[in-house]
Amino acid sequence: MNNNVNYVKKRFENAFDVKYREIMTSLGTCTLVFVDDLCSTQFISEYIVTPLKKKEFECTGIEDIITNVLDINIADYAKDLEDAISHILAGDVVLLFKDHDKIIFCEVKGFVRRSVSIPVTEAVVKGPREGFTELFVDNISLIRRKIKNSDLKFEPLVVGKKSKTVVCICYIKGTAPDSLVSQIRDTISNLDIKFLLDTNYIEEELRGQKSVFDTIGYTEKPDEVASKILEGRVAVMVDGTPFVITVPYFFLENFQAPDDYYVNKYFSSLTRVLRWVAFFIATFLPGIYVAVITHHFSLIPSLFVFRLAVSRAGVPLPTIVEVIMMILAFQLIKEAGLRLPQPIGGAMSIVAALILGDAVVGAGIASRTTIIVVAASTLSYFLIPKVYGAMSIWSMIITIVSSLFGLPGFLISSIILIVKLGELETGGYSYLFPIGSTAIYNFKDILFRGDLRRISKKFIGNGEEDNNEEKSS
Repeated sequence: MNNNVNYVKKRFENAFDVKYREIMTSLGTCTLVFVDDLCSTQFISEYIVTPLKKKEFECTGIEDIITNVLDINIADYAKDLEDAISHILAGDVVLLFKDHDKIIFCEVKGFVRRSVSIPVTEAVVKGPREGFTELFVDNISLIRRKIKNSDLKFEPLVVGKKSKTVVCICYIKGTAPDSLVSQIRDTISNLDIKFLLDTNYIEEELRGQKSVFDTIGYTEKPDEVASKILEGRVAVMVDGTPFVITVPYFFLENFQAPDDYYVNKYFSSLTRVLRWVAFFIATFLPGIYVAVITHHFSLIPSLFVFRLAVSRAGVPLPTIVEVIMMILAFQLIKEAGLRLPQPIGGAMSIVAALILGDAVVGAGIASRTTIIVVAASTLSYFLIPKVYGAMSIWSMIITIVSSLFGLPGFLISSIILIVKLGELETGGYSYLFPIGSTAIYNFKDILFRGDLRRISKKFIGNGEEDNNEEKSS
């Protein structure tokens, strides 16, 4: 045992938070090794130290320590010293006996954790308000509470040569396609990285294709992850982050909100239509405006031409420069409001936008029409937050091409956008599924929100409907 203790002490040299406690037991000297910040010292004292020091137990071997002595729920043997060190770093206490080579570990985790709270990024008017935390075992419990199914599987993987981060794959066996589960498992297992701190490390590998659109979904809400798992998707949790990614993730899901399924379906369908309108305004309105103003003035009604001429009187910059400049200005305001402390971020954004708009018009740098167009486009971004970054980039590309070639350039760049979307894949499915695809998948909630009974019908792994379940429902 002395060699084992010396090896552990050498590995944790200059680590002040690693504690060592020697006690006398019926099997001789035992050294407890644990990380003070990760373990519950009360548990160690009451359920490990106290039972080990009692003399009434007859221990003929180290096997009796686990079965007869320790008053702890989870206790087992470590495979070797490296496994024992991994348990110490995970928040377990390791028992090293002087005259025995076997190493025992006990789970006594007691580190500080954030309680389950309302997710900040996905607020809902009606519906569950639980949000994932940074501790993946808490996230697993949140999903278990919603899916009481023995086929629900959680596969742990350790990723990162230095960080040793735990990654958990979650799916329902028989519902999620085996090929999808194997693809995700192999991708994560083959990650050759030194550390993994967030789900985005895995997202970049699972995407496979370079694109500004997210082909991997992410959420903080357990109910949303549960619904996707029941559809046959695979969820991936990373210890240390409250965001859970889901595969596959389709383009149409960008227009769905978490509370769509908790409010009246007609109102929910109306808000989805508004999100589609916002998408077209945010992506295409600046390009159309620049194309018409720059190259196709004759398409504008005569009455509006005069008003537009008065609005642009005294503005020395070309329309494209105006639009790009104002888009960048609104982006700066948005980023400033996002990065500033929450109490002043919102107020600063509103004041800055008002002052900026009035000052720009007063200085003759941009016309009022340009500010209205850019403001409407920027406001529309916020209705679809998950596709905000992609729309910002493509809107600027379409605007620049439209300024060079007019409406033909606008149409060509728009077609290129659609082609790029059609080329993307997510988990072996088309990103635009079910548009232009004959594949079968349990994803029925397309443009309008349908009846919850129809949406909740399950599919078996081969894509056929479960008739028995449908009858029972």
